[in-house]
Amino acid sequence: MGCHGHAQHAFGDLYGRTREGLTLLNRRGMLKAGFAGMAGLSLPQLLQARAAAAESGRAMKSSKSVILLWMAGGPSHIDTWDPKPERPYQNRGPFGVTATKLPGVYFSEHLPKMAGMLDRYTVIRSVDARHSNHEPNTVFQTANLEAEPRVNPEADKYPAIASLVAKFRGANHPAMPPYVTFMKSRSHLAFGGYAGKKYDPFQGNQAARLPVYDSIGKDTGTMTGADLFRLPGDLHPARIENRRTLMEDFDRLRSDLDQSGTMEALGSYRQQAVEMVIGRRAQNAFDISQEPAAIRERYGKHLWCQQALLARRLVEAGVSYVTIDLSYHSSSGTWDTHGDNIPPYGGIKNGLGPLLPLFDHLYTTLLADLGERGLLDDVLLLAMGEFGRTPQMGTQDSTDGRNHWPVVMSMCVAGGGMKHGQVIGATEADGGNIKERAVTPADIAATIYRHMDVPLDGVYHDHRGRPRPIVDYNGQPIRELF
Repeated sequence: MGCHGHAQHAFGDLYGRTREGLTLLNRRGMLKAGFAGMAGLSLPQLLQARAAAAESGRAMKSSKSVILLWMAGGPSHIDTWDPKPERPYQNRGPFGVTATKLPGVYFSEHLPKMAGMLDRYTVIRSVDARHSNHEPNTVFQTANLEAEPRVNPEADKYPAIASLVAKFRGANHPAMPPYVTFMKSRSHLAFGGYAGKKYDPFQGNQAARLPVYDSIGKDTGTMTGADLFRLPGDLHPARIENRRTLMEDFDRLRSDLDQSGTMEALGSYRQQAVEMVIGRRAQNAFDISQEPAAIRERYGKHLWCQQALLARRLVEAGVSYVTIDLSYHSSSGTWDTHGDNIPPYGGIKNGLGPLLPLFDHLYTTLLADLGERGLLDDVLLLAMGEFGRTPQMGTQDSTDGRNHWPVVMSMCVAGGGMKHGQVIGATEADGGNIKERAVTPADIAATIYRHMDVPLDGVYHDHRGRPRPIVDYNGQPIRELF
């Protein structure tokens, strides 16, 4: 094979560790994209995974997917989905409440649309966020309590749940990447880690034309270039599709490939591999201008809302997992509302207050759209951050800021063909501790894997070749949802 040490690999001539993305400056770049896919499983690996699943009696439903709305920074549970209106002001905060569809259940006054649709999704008020921190925000995105970079130098090696979905399941269509992110900062998301860089997310920001916002949420009036799919002027699809030219490149690579049949598989599906690079399916999915004007207007022009619309388009086109990083700035996250005079964070009134009506619209519009398109049995919609916030206000010399509170947080779950119209768990009277039904990061991961037909007893291997379970800490699917 020509691989004599751990630093070498079968695709050495492709410079697989070089960050080239999909700017296809030559056939080498095209072939690398064809082998690895745009992110995650290559086409042969995807077909093998599907075949293995069918043989084991757990055939994967081809259209299942996840959309994660990642509220980077940690939204206050008390000022969103678990208000404490009877408590003193320093605990309950500056917002009033609104009644929801469920008798006796109240939300923040700034979430009236979500309150009116609670019969269509679930709020979990008792998520155990101990061990979670941010920058990087990886405990909940990996379901591993050791994935906390501030105390563990190995933390970034634990693969994202989305990366393991990419590894075990792949995309729902071979011309689409399995794991896509719209990312403000690398420190806000988990990556492939031990599973391998090929399971890192595909950067959706580079593939779509989207408005550019500054760090405090102001539209700059400019747009991203969306040039990821553009071929250089001297490289045309007809030239790439020329089988004779391709064959020469494949033949030169043959000696560097393993002997497990990969080359034969790639030979059989060569044309689909090319389609992943030059085909129109992915380009069309990322082109929001192809969406009817009425739908675009319904979502609105805000960056996050347009990303939500793109997430719907992407899962329809065959992406398995989409994460939207809901942050304007690239440090700890826009939802990190420590204090009213600490730009760009703000406190509860000035920082969180403007975010909630926007999120209220984004979430309910996406949920309704998924329902109207008959997608809620297949698409699991999650909304959460990395922890809650302190029961008492006034942190960092502010009047109404709240500090990190990893003891408990709230989150929302919709779709997935699951049971909804409920509130799971509860906190104590001041919202400071879990009162009943703790839900852990591992439980959330197990729920996602069950939805995605990924075996809960699956393992990946670390750099020493040791197997590590994808679900640890006795994680179990959240029973109330099934």
